Amino acid sequence: MDNVIIMDHPLIQHKISMLRDKNTGTNEFRTLVSEIAMLEGFEALKDLPTEDVEIETPIETTMSPMIAGRKLAVVPILRAGLGMVDGILSLVPTAKVGHIGLYRDPETHEPHEYYCKLPAPIEERTILVVDPMLATGGSGSEAVDFIKQHGGVNIKFMCIIAAPEGLERLHKDHPDIQIYVGHLDRELNENAYICPGLGDAGDRIFGTK
Repeated sequence: MDNVIIMDHPLIQHKISMLRDKNTGTNEFRTLVSEIAMLEGFEALKDLPTEDVEIETPIETTMSPMIAGRKLAVVPILRAGLGMVDGILSLVPTAKVGHIGLYRDPETHEPHEYYCKLPAPIEERTILVVDPMLATGGSGSEAVDFIKQHGGVNIKFMCIIAAPEGLERLHKDHPDIQIYVGHLDRELNENAYICPGLGDAGDRIFGTK
């Protein structure tokens, strides 16, 4: 899977270990998610297109690269994906933010869309879809489907942890996108929870149960 990038940076691994700890409180958890998103985003956005523009330094005028064109759209999968947005915006403050809302059927574990709002013109943007967890892969795959249906072309997917099953499904359904994973976990259990995982990312980000 040459379009899949598994992160091995020590800072990312250290912060993911802190996320996993059941004693990590809401405020710290939220901060860690944002920091991990920023560290992963640094790698995921290394191929953003640039163009040379004229800059006047205190010494002289020079041509220097800046991000080109319509730039970046960050699209969190609601609600846990919201926790990763600020980390990306700290890297690219001019990025536009879309939202995709999905809920998972408790019986079939299949996702259903309830909200989709994307910045226009979406077809001209690099689109970074973010969700802390890639479990069954259903929500991630559906989110990318919706973006493609709306005209999105240059799509990247970024998560903090993934199960092998979810990663395989997302790669199989969308072999044309780049997938960035903070850590590949062992497996899904019978309830479709990632193991060892970190619990429910949305609940831990927002302090709900």
